[in-house]
Formats: sequence, C-alpha cells, structure tokens
Amino acid sequence: MDTNTDEQIAAAVQAGNAEEFGELIERYDAKLKRYARRFLSRSEDVEDLVQDVFIKSYTNLRSFDVTQRFSPWIYRIAHNVFVNELRSKERRGYGIFDADVLLPQLPAAETADGAVLLDELKIEMEQALTSLPAKYREVLVLFYYEELSYIEISDILRVPVTTVGVRLKRARDKLQTVYEAQDTNI
Repeated sequence: MDTNTDEQIAAAVQAGNAEEFGELIERYDAKLKRYARRFLSRSEDVEDLVQDVFIKSYTNLRSFDVTQRFSPWIYRIAHNVFVNELRSKERRGYGIFDADVLLPQLPAAETADGAVLLDELKIEMEQALTSLPAKYREVLVLFYYEELSYIEISDILRVPVTTVGVRLKRARDKLQTVYEAQDTNI
C-alpha cells in the first residue's frame, strides 16, 4: 500500500509515472461505485460510469492543481458523469432515483416486533425520499453517505458553501414534512 497522499500520487502521474494512477483507482473505486449506486438508482451501468470517471480523471490529470485536495476534484468529475447519465435517462424516460439506494441497511432488529417496525419505517422513508428534488437528494448522499465536508461538497457541486448548508437544511425540512404527511395519512 502506498503511503503517499492522493496529491503526491497525482503529482507523480503528472511527472510521467502513469503506473501510480492505479493506486488512485484502488483508493477511489469502491467510494465512487457507492456514490454512483446511491446517486443513480437502477443503474446497471455503475461499473462503466465509474470507469468513465477514471478515464476522464486520467485524461485531465494535467489540469489538477496538486496544491489542492484530490478528493473533491475526482468527485466533481464523478458528479458531472453521473448528472449526464441522469439527463440521458430522463430523455429516455427512465426514473431518476430509487430511495432504496439512499437508505443504508437498517440494523437487524432484536425482536420480531422491532423487525416489522424497522421495515415499516424504511418503507415510509423511501416514500418520503422519492419526493425530494435531485439537488436535495444529491447533497444528502454526499454529506451523509459519502461523509464529505461542506467545503468538499461545495467544490463538487460548484456552489457556495452556504448553499450547501441551505440545501441540507431544506432537504431535511422537506423530508420531515413529507414523512409527517405520510404518517397522518395512515
């Protein structure tokens, strides 16, 4: 395992050591696939899309400023690839998101009653998430599932840091409103 930082590895690749890019692929492959699966529901093309991200990253690595963090840079490329895929699916008439991929697996319940309650909660949350606009779903995925900071999300989405905070707040509020409305309809 290479102990160099992502930025040091990127600098080595820029200097002509192309084999080092494999280390970046190893570090980001699982993360980007997880991001793709959560951001792009029902996408059978996750492997291909992540491969596209790596190809674009390698092709454009010369433009990467090694004094900056590598993680937001590659996530920005992934964001662009995934958004293009969403637009393509919209034109073809496919659904955009499936909330099931946004929700982590809930822990196993200790009792039979607990299992039923957890299943019901998961279904209600899935229904609530399906009502959120894409810009709110994406910020939730990046913050809660990819565990990126506001600054990193700001870099990826190319919006001010304050906008990230506003979107997260609005997403939580919308999610709660939808969830409460579902609860009163039962």
